[in-house]
Amino acid sequence: MTSGVLVEVDGGVAVVTLDRPERRNAFTGAMGRALGEAYRNLDADDGVRAIVLTGAPPAFCAGADLEGGADTFDAPVGDGFSASPINPPAFDLRKPVIAAVNGHAIGIGLTIAMQTDIRIFATDAKYAIPQVRRGVLPDAMSHWTVPRIAGMAVAADILLTGRTFDGAEAVRLGLASRCLPADDVLPAALDIARDIAVNVAPMSVALSKRLLWQSARHGYGPERVADLETELHLRVMGAPDSSEGVRAYLERRDPHWVSRLSTDWQEIAPQ
Repeated sequence: MTSGVLVEVDGGVAVVTLDRPERRNAFTGAMGRALGEAYRNLDADDGVRAIVLTGAPPAFCAGADLEGGADTFDAPVGDGFSASPINPPAFDLRKPVIAAVNGHAIGIGLTIAMQTDIRIFATDAKYAIPQVRRGVLPDAMSHWTVPRIAGMAVAADILLTGRTFDGAEAVRLGLASRCLPADDVLPAALDIARDIAVNVAPMSVALSKRLLWQSARHGYGPERVADLETELHLRVMGAPDSSEGVRAYLERRDPHWVSRLSTDWQEIAPQ
């Protein structure tokens, strides 16, 4: 595909692959637009319950395509440039997004992974957000995602130095949920996604994810979160999925969820 993004859906799980292996999936503007379009389409599809973002081996994403050499970061012509080229970002979707970071993730390759909900890294791959070493600065909202995921000290460490680290250190820093051999990363992410697709109520996880990221975005205190948790409980309590979840658990069978984001979704109003 000329966009460099491949989408496959099976059993309620969508696998979105950065697919320019001959360039180690180096990121282009066309890829950013295609990834945003894929996210929008998958979020609107009730048949998709979870999304896995990965890269065609041997890398996840080697960062911005430097084919232009020293001119790569020339001033853009016109006013269409954005340092956050993926719209919407993964954290704005209503479905869980799992990053299967199965190889090197550099620059925007790592910053787009930081927009996902769950991140599994390859142990021996290289990771860095090195833009300050290239005369530019980190992108894809990483000045917001990294400190909220891993804390200000970690954000300062990796954003301001641009240094390189491996998967084991990424876990220690709190950037990744776990690290595995490269060949095991995608299967592990798919196991999580398939479990979500079967066992997690789509409306419940959508509301929980929205509240989780919205709380970070708006800086909600515990009292506001408590109020919203109560409000959202009242939306789902008494609905068919709330009784189906308990019934399926007691009967030791897979649940049959009936809520549909396409028809039943109501946005959480920020305050």
